[in-house]
Amino acid sequence: MYFFTSDEHVGHAKCIEYSHRPFATVEEMNETIISNFNSVVDVNDITIHAGDFCWYKKESAQALIKRLKGNHIFLKGSHDHWLPDSAPFMWRKMIDGQFIVVCHYAMRTWERSHYGAWMVYGHSHTRLEGIGKSFDIGVDTAYGNHKKFYPYSFEEIREIMKDRPENFNMVKKDKTE
Repeated sequence: MYFFTSDEHVGHAKCIEYSHRPFATVEEMNETIISNFNSVVDVNDITIHAGDFCWYKKESAQALIKRLKGNHIFLKGSHDHWLPDSAPFMWRKMIDGQFIVVCHYAMRTWERSHYGAWMVYGHSHTRLEGIGKSFDIGVDTAYGNHKKFYPYSFEEIREIMKDRPENFNMVKKDKTE
């Protein structure tokens, strides 16, 4: 199973204030995010982290990753100084017949958006509503039954996208073709 998340900001005390997170300490925030993550992700799952994973140096980041279940793909965000400069900033894949694009930053158009591709992003900490088949997967968001400070499963994203409008640049195929 695939999971998607962004902007965990583990170790970033100022993020509690900036994002109005309900934690008294950075340790409480860190442990809540780790515990919530491990409660839904299994050892064989793949999680795409769309940037701003943690506020640590490489060694501490790697120790943190070892505490998380599953396999991980990390995309470079605004504060991922622990990642090498060559780290990807975007991830895209076909999953169960649906093309999905993941990036730290929201885009107005994205690869295959005109063919119904989805785009999930972070960075905005709930302050930027998606357009069409796009939305913010940051840990500060809650859509439908999804709770804050948990990663989104692909199935949750599929349910959310059902209610979102088509992408504005969607190509309508003629049924006579």
